[in-house]
Amino acid sequence: MTVTLDGTPVSADDLLPLALTNVGHFTSMRVDADGRVRGLSLHLERLVRDCRTVWGADLDTGRVRDHVRQGLAGVTGRPCVVRVTVYDPAVDMVHPARADEPRVLVSVRGAGALPPEPLRALCVPYERDLPEVKHVGLFGALNARRTAQLAGFDDALFVGRDGLVTEGGTWNAGFVDHDGTVVWPSGPVLPGVTMALLQKHTEHTGHRVAPVTPEEAKGMAAAFATNTSVGVRALSAIDDSGFPSDHPVLGRLQETYRSIPGEIL
Repeated sequence: MTVTLDGTPVSADDLLPLALTNVGHFTSMRVDADGRVRGLSLHLERLVRDCRTVWGADLDTGRVRDHVRQGLAGVTGRPCVVRVTVYDPAVDMVHPARADEPRVLVSVRGAGALPPEPLRALCVPYERDLPEVKHVGLFGALNARRTAQLAGFDDALFVGRDGLVTEGGTWNAGFVDHDGTVVWPSGPVLPGVTMALLQKHTEHTGHRVAPVTPEEAKGMAAAFATNTSVGVRALSAIDDSGFPSDHPVLGRLQETYRSIPGEIL
């Protein structure tokens, strides 16, 4: 993994404020072999929107793109996943409102093949803080993931206090109804870039947003996870209910995602 801060090599001192306060927001983008990013504009819009929410500050997307290109300059292997984290070293435990100059941290790691192996999920009660923001406060989500893994599953599917399914550990959840319609859970979830791209580009497949209980989820014809790293990843089980990983609608969604043209960094 390579890491830069505002385009220069990062030091331990640079990272200490982020490690101690865990306040910031980010987006992760899959950079394909041709150097393009699916949904790049949506990723940048997210960073701008979340920067205003978290820091009350504007973010220069041209600066972000420059830093990402600098972070990729020494990377030979692609595809890769670039994470852009925006945080402010001036923030500490006593002064969380002190946000003078948010900075841009870029990390680059390798990306796996698409689509990855199917995922087995366990329903876990959990609601993310400020779910509309992709923030770095991941303790609760990772603790839910740990709970699922200790029970023999791969990841957690969150269930809110209202008894409805929302999202996964680091992914949006989607379901295929028995009529072939894609169902996205309503409620407080992160507006995922991959989810938005699929809703916009998928042809001959209907989409709807609706409340989904765990029992309704387990009664669907198929289920899947989406994020920028995995694209469309089949769920092979939720709790003790299994799903086919080769449902034709999943195949169409995966093909749709692969065919979406990337944007140049």
